[in-house]
Formats: sequence, structure tokens, C-alpha cells
Amino acid sequence: MKLEIGVSPGGAPSSVAERIALMRESIAAVARAAGRNPDSIALVGVTKKQPVEAVALAIASGLRDIAENYVQEARDKFAASPPVRKHFIGHIQTNKAKAIVENFDVVQSVDRLEAGLALARAQEALGKRIRALIQLNISPAERFGVLPAQAPALAEQLRAAGLEIDGVMALGPLTRDRAAIEAAFHTAARAFADVGGSTLSLGMSGDWREAVACGSTMLRIGTALFGERR
Repeated sequence: MKLEIGVSPGGAPSSVAERIALMRESIAAVARAAGRNPDSIALVGVTKKQPVEAVALAIASGLRDIAENYVQEARDKFAASPPVRKHFIGHIQTNKAKAIVENFDVVQSVDRLEAGLALARAQEALGKRIRALIQLNISPAERFGVLPAQAPALAEQLRAAGLEIDGVMALGPLTRDRAAIEAAFHTAARAFADVGGSTLSLGMSGDWREAVACGSTMLRIGTALFGERR
């Protein structure tokens, strides 16, 4: 099955499978140029607003991690998708903590103590363990996330509450200044070293190259894999 996802200029890949293959090749090349092992970088497909058919094809093409922003959309989509590791990357509403734990394996957007504690209580009630990341705020345009200097203390509090904090996540600044993006990602990488864990989730379709250069172990890619959201 070849699912077309829009007209691609200049003969660029137009199917999900082709885009995933090209992205993996590109990540490997940039990683090697930075002196890194490409196998140390996980590719997460951001499937927000994408059709179930595209998600199924991505999984059939070898994608093993998918991410969603909204619980209800994810619940409906996951029911029709093969099993993969599921990431929640949206803003956490504490009244939806139980639903988040029920439907996801990794929560990347813990941006405050209240949210983390709600997840810890939910996983105890459900008897299900999840991994979580502290969301950093490294961009003037970003509303959510903790300041990098505050992340280690928050991680310590949540680990004491029983939540597995496995690293940090951040959104890059909205700018075309590549040096500014790289500087922000270096700030996140330093916070990651202080927080500890195995996951530094940096980089999206527009800034993943800088993220790889700064040590990202997880890229969250949507448009480059699936095309524009429908």
C-alpha cells in the first residue's frame, strides 16, 4: 500500500514509507558528521491530526514510536493501530492524568510538580508504570515548561513520589537563526546532564539537525514524515 500525502515538489518522496526511509538516511548522515552513532537516536513520529491509514503505514514501514497531543484523538487512533510505544507530548491537564497513563507509555511534557504528582497517583491506581520527561522552557515563545535551572529539583521531587523521570524534553525557539536554536539546545543538554536519565528529546521537522549536533537522543518528527496536517 502506498499512501500519498500530497504533491511533492521536484520529485521529493510523497509516501509515508519513502519519507521515513529518507529521514532515517538523513539522520544517520548528520549523526555521523557529528561523530555520533545513528543508532543512539530514536525517531518518534508525531501523528497529530494524521489519518489512521498514514499511522498504520508508518508502523508497517518500521516506525516504533508515535506521539500524540490529545488524549481522545490518541485513544481513537491507537484502537485501530498496531502496537507501538506511545508518547504523550501535549500539555498535561491533571484531571486527565489517569487517561494519559492508561493510553501512553511515555509522557514527555511534565512541566510542573502538580502534573507529575497526578501522573504518579494515576500509575499507582492503575498498576501501570510509565516513563516521564521534564519539559524545559528554552524558548521565549513557549508558554509551558520549567526553567532549565529548576529541572533537577523537580525531577528529584517526582522521583521521590514514584515517577520514573528519564530525562528532559524541550521545544526549540521559533526563529530562523540557527545559532540561536543551537544555543537553546545546548542549554537543554546541560539541564539533561543535571537531571539524569537516558532521554534528551530535542528536535522537530525544522530543527532536528541542530538537535542531533547538540546530543539529542530522540527526535519528534511530524511534517517531514506525514506532510502537512489535514
